[in-house]
Amino acid sequence: MPRAKNNVAAKQRHKKILKLAKGYRLSKSRLYRTAKDQVEKSLRYAYRDRRQKKRLFRRLWIVRISAACEMNGIKYSRFIHGLKQNEINLDRKALAHLAMHEPDAFKSLVEQVAG
Repeated sequence: MPRAKNNVAAKQRHKKILKLAKGYRLSKSRLYRTAKDQVEKSLRYAYRDRRQKKRLFRRLWIVRISAACEMNGIKYSRFIHGLKQNEINLDRKALAHLAMHEPDAFKSLVEQVAG
């Protein structure tokens, strides 16, 4: 009896990896073994960076709020502390949006906190 080599399943596995590797350069998109290595690495990066994205955006928002605070003559830490004391519950994303796109509204917030 001939030996079964499971060609169908192997072909499907290879196609799945090569489909994920579309757009990679040179052999990483064409050869199964190098494609598999790169896809595994890419998936690890994607997993890690989905978590890092949250940190990076928070850092960006803090920088934007800090710059707007400085323009309005208050320190970032005093501003955040004042918001907490006055029970103004706005997250950093919303504060950064106000600081960038609606400086008058942000200025009124600073006046509430400082006054």
